[in-house]
Amino acid sequence: MSEVAPPLRVIGTPAQRMDALGKVTGSSAYPGDLVRPEMLHLAVVFAHRPHARIAALDTRAALAAPGVVAVLTAADVPFNGFGLIVADQPVLGHDVVRFVGDRVALVVAHTAAEAHAAAALVHVEYAPLPVLADPQAALAPDAPLLHPAHGSNIIGDFAVRRGDAAAALATADVVITGTFRTAWQEHAFLQPEAGIAYVDDEERIVIETAGQWLHEDRRQIAAMLQLPEEQVIVRYATIGGAFGGREDLSLQHLLALAAWKLRQPVALVWSREESFIGHPKRHPVTITCTWGATHAGKIVAIEAHAIADGGAYASTSAEVVKVVGLFASGCYDVPNITSTAVAVYTNNIPSGAFRGFGAPQAHFAAEIMLNRLAEALGIDALELRRRNIYREGGIEPTNVVLPAGVSALPVLERCIAEAHARFAPPPDLPAHLRYGVGIACGIKNLGYSFGYPEQATATVELLGDTQIERAVVRLGAAEVGQGNHIAMRQIAAEVLGLPLECIFMICDDTNVAPNAGSASASRLTLVAGRAVQDAAHAALRRWHNEDRPAHATVQYRPPATTPLDPITTQGKPNYAYGYAAQAVALLVNTLTGEVQVQQVISVHDVGKVINPQQASGQIEGGVVQALGYALMEEFQMYNGYVRTPHLSSYLLPTSMDIPEIIPILLEYPDPLGPFGARGFAELPMVPFAPAVAIAIHAALGVWLSQQPMTPARVIHALQEVQS
Repeated sequence: MSEVAPPLRVIGTPAQRMDALGKVTGSSAYPGDLVRPEMLHLAVVFAHRPHARIAALDTRAALAAPGVVAVLTAADVPFNGFGLIVADQPVLGHDVVRFVGDRVALVVAHTAAEAHAAAALVHVEYAPLPVLADPQAALAPDAPLLHPAHGSNIIGDFAVRRGDAAAALATADVVITGTFRTAWQEHAFLQPEAGIAYVDDEERIVIETAGQWLHEDRRQIAAMLQLPEEQVIVRYATIGGAFGGREDLSLQHLLALAAWKLRQPVALVWSREESFIGHPKRHPVTITCTWGATHAGKIVAIEAHAIADGGAYASTSAEVVKVVGLFASGCYDVPNITSTAVAVYTNNIPSGAFRGFGAPQAHFAAEIMLNRLAEALGIDALELRRRNIYREGGIEPTNVVLPAGVSALPVLERCIAEAHARFAPPPDLPAHLRYGVGIACGIKNLGYSFGYPEQATATVELLGDTQIERAVVRLGAAEVGQGNHIAMRQIAAEVLGLPLECIFMICDDTNVAPNAGSASASRLTLVAGRAVQDAAHAALRRWHNEDRPAHATVQYRPPATTPLDPITTQGKPNYAYGYAAQAVALLVNTLTGEVQVQQVISVHDVGKVINPQQASGQIEGGVVQALGYALMEEFQMYNGYVRTPHLSSYLLPTSMDIPEIIPILLEYPDPLGPFGARGFAELPMVPFAPAVAIAIHAALGVWLSQQPMTPARVIHALQEVQS
């Protein structure tokens, strides 16, 4: 007879976060709170030009200005390049500027006001160069190369083939084609970039700031300064949001450079406007696709091509377009697929990581195409989803079996049931208001992909005399607001049988916390949580073997992924996926084009709920962010210049825009995760925009294919139908 597992004590309870009180009372120290009176202040000289050659750089007037200590230029940088994948972005511009936010010089002064005043005195002569503002134009054979050493304006491309899409489309009963466009999105985290840096008594450069991957920040800063990594310490203060916008270095390396060169403590706090041009945005993507199906409702083939605007520097564009291309078929098992995606250098602001990492763009096209196909077939769109959705043992576009734990269908069914039970048209609607409901599905990889090394390392130490009195968990994992530190405490407490207050976390210092990887890719609960679980078990075994104080360090590596074969395009892209389905009920004003979302049901398979309060809050926050992306957030550029440089011109959802949000958590245990848990933080972003588009179609009978779906675009779509 199999043993019955004991009930869980801590896992599944709404344990309070350690940082909650400090954030509510204002006692938590964010990076801007670390600035001290004796510190020097930095000011960045931005290019404010999309493409130009630096003909001359004169710092004499700035150096003579009151309070100025130094003006640093490219000549002061030991290795003048940085980047998450390719070090193609200069720390300080030395020959060419490629976007308005390129940093050209760094002014150091006794006060922030003096630094900014002197920065305005740095004289730069620019020789204008041709501006590539359109990724399609950047692909033209005669287009100038923005990075001549790279040899092409293509940052990265992706191709996957399964079966023979062209032949299957030629014999399909119904074939439809569509083109979809998505926009840049600004992360708009509450805390703009800030930090301090200094050289300690052991000749180590210490940077205290905010980010998403302590050890990756350290790697890039060490490379820039040409120092051993152990001579660089990165510490994170309280972090006021990230969403992918803190993956790239923004000012961390500038702080390190100034402190190392001057051997004095320095500080830098950006304004919102500096933040707007200082970090990458979500990729704008154009997707053209063709879908074919049989009269019986089997999707037989998909052809898709995506072009992403990568902006001036590579950042993570090469990886984002892999996600776009992989999810061109959404979460549907299609036997014939040809999908390509390319990221292109332009003179626009760089594009990088943003919650969803290419999946929202891909699903905007895929989910709308499925509904359009259902319409053409005369089949209910939800039934068409049921017939084609991924199931356990399904084959993904790279011709391999999906990782175990495929819950797409039960997630969809629960969403449908909840929508039927909860949604109803408001009574007595005025004639100019129309009601619509839309349901869409989503899939998103968890963790790093396509052969990128994936791991998390955790250390657990057990202290006490005859019994364990407390445990110290060391884990270099950023807490960017998502609540992963309380989840890690709960995992450790469950394994060790200790109350939560006896679990102490050390997470925010590269010098004392091992590398757990990035706070991205919805990976920390699964990968870092598993490392904590395994390290806690290992420490507990040593304790029981009288090895006290017990100490264990464990590196968890999930099953390996692989790059795709360049010929067959076969490979194992991911070790785990998350699944979601969302239902949206909304009203559309036919006079103004305004869309008002009334209710949202967001269903997620989380494997095992670690903390239900945090999980629900994560969904609610993700839905609000997705609402902005779908309907109003439009970071605009024209000919390389930012047209929405302020929060007053970049519209974000406010409390008046937030609908009723109904989070639904399903638990189909993941075979890899701690206690069966899997991450899901990105998934609220993935199917939301197409669910809104489907609901607008249900209300008005028109399809919108460009996001955000602003009132002007709604009215334009109505006028096109009526004309």
